[in-house]
Amino acid sequence: MSARRPGPGRPRTGARVAAVQALFQSEQAGENPEAVIEQFVRHRLGPNEAEESFAEGRVPEADVKLFAKLVRGAARDIERIDAALGAVLAKDWPLEKLDPVLRALLRAAAAELMQPHDPPMRVVINEYLDIAHGFFAGDEPKFANGVLEALARTFRADEFVRG
Repeated sequence: MSARRPGPGRPRTGARVAAVQALFQSEQAGENPEAVIEQFVRHRLGPNEAEESFAEGRVPEADVKLFAKLVRGAARDIERIDAALGAVLAKDWPLEKLDPVLRALLRAAAAELMQPHDPPMRVVINEYLDIAHGFFAGDEPKFANGVLEALARTFRADEFVRG
């Protein structure tokens, strides 16, 4: 699993990409999120001498605190997140039927949308749409956009009122 590399100087984007990858790994391998966070911090985040990049699963620039916060938040609130996702998905398209990378992306975004209003929900949605475009070439980014808009209305309805 690899994504487009965020531009230089975008450690928050790097953190989000790494969170999607970590949530994917945790679910697919059945690994404890804390163990996955430790693995990522030790082996996959930040630059190294071998100049590994996104193609090798490395995230050279990542805000480690944000990364850990997103993974922990998604793991801690998984039931609430999955219930919110289930409420916005079509009845004939349950969460389990989604591509596992897309499911990890939506969970990471939901964990961030559940936090207070910094960054604004539009920033969160745009960031995860950029990440979706890095992982998918088909209709998944459009699908993610619709789901993220619906989640934002659930978790941050007041931001729609303010404009």
